[in-house]
Amino acid sequence: MQVAAIQMKAFLGDVEKNMRTARALATAAFKRGAEWVLLPEFFTSAVAYHKKLLDAARPFDSEPLALLKELAAAHGGVIGGSFLAVREGKSYNTFVLALPDGKTFLHDKDQPTMWENCYYLAGHDDGVLDTPMGRVGAALCWEFVRSRTARRMLNRVDVVVGGSCWWTLPEKYFPGFPPRIHERNLEIMKETIPRFARMLGVPVVHAAHAGEISGALPMVPGFPFKSHYLGETQIVDGTGCVLARMSYEDGEGFITADIDISKKATPAESIPERFWIPDLPVQLRLMWWMQNLHGKYYYRLRTKRLIRRRWA
Repeated sequence: MQVAAIQMKAFLGDVEKNMRTARALATAAFKRGAEWVLLPEFFTSAVAYHKKLLDAARPFDSEPLALLKELAAAHGGVIGGSFLAVREGKSYNTFVLALPDGKTFLHDKDQPTMWENCYYLAGHDDGVLDTPMGRVGAALCWEFVRSRTARRMLNRVDVVVGGSCWWTLPEKYFPGFPPRIHERNLEIMKETIPRFARMLGVPVVHAAHAGEISGALPMVPGFPFKSHYLGETQIVDGTGCVLARMSYEDGEGFITADIDISKKATPAESIPERFWIPDLPVQLRLMWWMQNLHGKYYYRLRTKRLIRRRWA
């Protein structure tokens, strides 16, 4: 079947504008012949440490879900993407796979990354979606770089779909973060999707963001976080061969490729026995730990109260 992965340059926190962009890109991909279309993680908002994200969550059964179901029905295809979704007074990063008959399959990202903790809670499902087309693994951003994600999908899925909103480090020099870490961060992003495919022996369809970031840095008042998302939208077969790719420099658009989810390759790479699949620089691991703690406090202090007041 032909699949498409979309790369967006989303406007931070502007849900309505981003939905219009997602609609246009997905429609173009379906018209090009795609049977499945994947939108990036946070396709309605992107993500950064910014007050705009406090207004980005939407009730699960609202406009973003309606858009996905409408596009699937209108084009007789399958479409997936994640957005900040409120259910029972709590916010999650929810990936939705919508089928043309109106059925939907869900996955909540299992652990927010760094400042993402400010805006949503961890999910608890295993990310394995038992659909009429086959067993679909759903993964979002840094779920692709954690060994436990690969372990829970090994020998249980026919294809993996998802996306990311993976940012790079700020343009302004931050003590302890030499330029080499910027390069290593991009290297990890480039190799993540092919490596994940090799560990499972199944195709992976990954959509991404390639826009600019203008936010702040948690716990460092007055430090401007001007940067960009890494792009690296990729479609990869079960051997890890990249069938189609867009880099950050390619900007907004989509790629397509043909995959066969009925054929499974023998996993060509073992899953590491550690928490992270790649060897993350110690500075990134330290920042991940510190921002996770800050974000959980921020969620309890601000986001939780705001959601209950607005959507209860």
